[in-house]
Amino acid sequence: MLVSAKDMLNAAAKGHYAVAAFNTNNLEWAASILDAAEATQSPVIIQCTSGAAKWQVSFKVVADIVKNLVEDKNITVPVALHLDHGTYEDCLKCIDAGFTSVMYDGSHEETFEINLEKTAKIVEIAHAKGISVEAEVGGIGGVEDGVTSKGELADPQQCKAIADTGIDFLACGIGNIHGLYPEDWEGLSFDRLQEIKDLVGDLPLVLHGGTGIPTDMVQKAIGMGIAKINVNTDLQVVFAKATREYIEAGKDQQGKGYDPRKLLKPGREAIVERAKELICDFGSNDKGWA
Repeated sequence: MLVSAKDMLNAAAKGHYAVAAFNTNNLEWAASILDAAEATQSPVIIQCTSGAAKWQVSFKVVADIVKNLVEDKNITVPVALHLDHGTYEDCLKCIDAGFTSVMYDGSHEETFEINLEKTAKIVEIAHAKGISVEAEVGGIGGVEDGVTSKGELADPQQCKAIADTGIDFLACGIGNIHGLYPEDWEGLSFDRLQEIKDLVGDLPLVLHGGTGIPTDMVQKAIGMGIAKINVNTDLQVVFAKATREYIEAGKDQQGKGYDPRKLLKPGREAIVERAKELICDFGSNDKGWA
């Protein structure tokens, strides 16, 4: 059974650990994420962008895949299905499709007032159905499904205004970026994180762009209120590496090595192992609850 992300993130914030939010791209991805969560007995968030949903046909297909995997694999830890970086319209589609959590990303809207107004509307609609809501203030660097920003630091007062709409968790720009981090990256701004935390209180905070941030920096952020960490590129990189090694070793030309089940297996196993490592780094292992 899929659940809202609200309770698991509130527990994470209070317990000073973070729940991993892994992006899914297909059935193999979702299955691997669930295997890692079950093996570590960790709550987990499986999330999907509109682009990844289009690749899999629709949000409804994504929801059906995850729901059926949770049931048929007899997953015992809590699992939330979350929309990542959604538009207002995407949020409505996901609510109808059976997602248990949505993110309305209004950080790229023309004005903050539009972000604030639409966030409040999504909160009203989603909460009426028991669905949790994430919002964003301050652009996250890099590119996520065509949404690009300079990665500016979020305005603490705007974070407070968004928090007051009743959202369940907040993504705030603190110097983090999507994708791989450049060598000259300046790191996270813990000063800005503290300023935001001082104003939003117990509201769980979200760190986007979790790939490549040094573990000690991640753990410091967790200690300061980060309760959800988004990871996408990291799993894509290990999947690609394992698949490349399989091909370069010529295993696809040995017997029926071209069988997609054999071809995808190394990458699938790599996702499981890397996800398990990250779950332990974030401290959510053995934090599963019924």
